[in-house]
Amino acid sequence: PGTVMTYTAKKCGICFQPPSIILIYKEDSQDKTRQRIMPVRNFSKFSDCSVAAEQLKNNPRHKAYLEGVSLRQLQKLYHLLKGHLGGESLAESLEKFQQEEAIDPEEDMNKLDDKELAKRKNIMDKLFEKNRKKKDDPDFIYDIEVEFPQDEQLESCGWDVESDEEF
Repeated sequence: PGTVMTYTAKKCGICFQPPSIILIYKEDSQDKTRQRIMPVRNFSKFSDCSVAAEQLKNNPRHKAYLEGVSLRQLQKLYHLLKGHLGGESLAESLEKFQQEEAIDPEEDMNKLDDKELAKRKNIMDKLFEKNRKKKDDPDFIYDIEVEFPQDEQLESCGWDVESDEEF
């Protein structure tokens, strides 16, 4: 009787219309892939993305599903939504997000404290991660890591893929 349902998050994305966070996940007890839509409420272009992300992650209704989704990823999705609400294009929002996360090559890493250094390392690791993109549904804008927005065609749809499994 006391079995706990566990879920494995596969992909997470944002849908602008209506604003919602979409999670593709697997129920560990079954071999089915499911989709969960979490409506974004009370969020405007003036909202704080970090607060919104934390609230969603700790929401009792969604908590179990979002175990495998990092807070940073949720913040990024909210960031894209916020940009969209403020009239930015996806490319602009992504570019801004990248700049906020960017590494300053002139910075002396030796002078940073541990926390800042860990943050830089984390960013660098992320830059090396492979990101596959899938063109599925034109209405969805997924969490895409774009390193050089000016050099490559920005696709309207991409995924943040943790595992290499195909659907």
